[in-house]
Amino acid sequence: MLKTRMLAGLFVLFFLWTQVGFCEEEPSKLYHSIPLAGPYDFQKIGLGDLDGDGELEFIIKQPNFNVDPYQKPGYWKPSPSPYRLEAYKKDGSLLWVYDMGWSIETGIWYSPWVVYDLDGDGRAEIYCKAGEGDPRNLKGLVESGPEYLVKIDGLTGKVVAKTDWISRAGYPDYNFYSRNMLAIAYLDGKKPSLIMQRGTYNIIKTWALDADFRILWKHEVLQKHPEKSRNYYGQGSHGLIAADVDQDGRDELVIGAAVIDDNGKGLWSLGMGHPDVVYCADIDPDHPGLEICYGFETRQDRDGICVVDAKTGKKLWGHPEKTFHLHGQGMCADVLEEYPGMEVYCGERDYKKRWMYTARGDLVQFLTKTELSPRPVWWDDDLQKEVVTGRKIGDWGKEPMTRIEGNVVLVVDCMGDWREEVITAVKGEIRIYSSPIPSSRNYLPLLSNRQYRLGIVNQTSGYYYPAQVGLDYPWD
Repeated sequence: MLKTRMLAGLFVLFFLWTQVGFCEEEPSKLYHSIPLAGPYDFQKIGLGDLDGDGELEFIIKQPNFNVDPYQKPGYWKPSPSPYRLEAYKKDGSLLWVYDMGWSIETGIWYSPWVVYDLDGDGRAEIYCKAGEGDPRNLKGLVESGPEYLVKIDGLTGKVVAKTDWISRAGYPDYNFYSRNMLAIAYLDGKKPSLIMQRGTYNIIKTWALDADFRILWKHEVLQKHPEKSRNYYGQGSHGLIAADVDQDGRDELVIGAAVIDDNGKGLWSLGMGHPDVVYCADIDPDHPGLEICYGFETRQDRDGICVVDAKTGKKLWGHPEKTFHLHGQGMCADVLEEYPGMEVYCGERDYKKRWMYTARGDLVQFLTKTELSPRPVWWDDDLQKEVVTGRKIGDWGKEPMTRIEGNVVLVVDCMGDWREEVITAVKGEIRIYSSPIPSSRNYLPLLSNRQYRLGIVNQTSGYYYPAQVGLDYPWD
């Protein structure tokens, strides 16, 4: 039995709940439905044991609406209503509602949040960005007013602590200072810390805090460095990855095309600008340690798709052609049985060009009609992943095994048998699709692996990037 401390409180005794199963009342049904309090869908979902009873609760952020800070027609628009965080039991009981208010615009970059037991009391809390009142100007922008990081009690939904958010000072304009993220990392390898970040495309301020909101360190990049290899300015991505890239037992932060060491010092930077696609995993089993794959939004003469050594940033291989705007979240997963390791998949936003490479950098597919962000999932009983494309689950390039409804918001092993469930947002309900295929493999639940667990936790801030399993997961 996994120890409570191993799961750091967030998924305390989650296996007790999963042993009951999702669909005992309807064995033939592929999904468990959790009814929502109203006929709406949602943008993000977090998981955690909020009341300490050994069962996971489900926290959603609704409505499913996104205002982008980019000040160009077609991007920013006034928020139609404030976000609400809503916490549900497995049976659909509504525990509480937290209204983010008009000080938080209705977009991913204004509203970062995470669910985790940071204070170690056996119950998960919620941490999120907050403000006061209604500071919107005549246009509808929030450009002034106090900003906070708040701690929300998981049992009651009430704010129990707050501290100042990272300042807007120094950023050139609204578009750049409006991009915010939160994450959890084990910086000392023993207890969780909270990571707060502001900025992506130029100035990047990253702070680490403990459970009492004391600042552990600050990593702030306020201007470009003349040497490309030491340039952390503008290297941010659309998510934060906590992973032990140097195998010293402590987590580093992959902020994009750069990595911050566990002590808050810069470890390395590619200096190539902003990547849309970032995954840290054991991509190539023949290369020691972890690797990171990239797909860059910034124009590149070459290497717009590349895989680098996670410890040093040394490029292992790169796409030889010019790229213009690689977009979406791409994919990094073992979906083709005939090639060792994981495949790397990226595509252009404005051109019907998609590339799939092997872990070693061999081009195996050039495609024109596939999605920019397919979602890999361990669904059947083999170690190759299946893929969610549209509303279908199946092997890459083959006929689907299963059809689903709703927008995919999370792929996670919450049943505890090492395969993954697909959680979708359907109007008025949370749907949790689970594989009907029995497994003969006696693997530990994926949530027992720290890198995978934090990948699930950190996906509530920024865009959704499927979680990756760390090197220390005992497959054999």
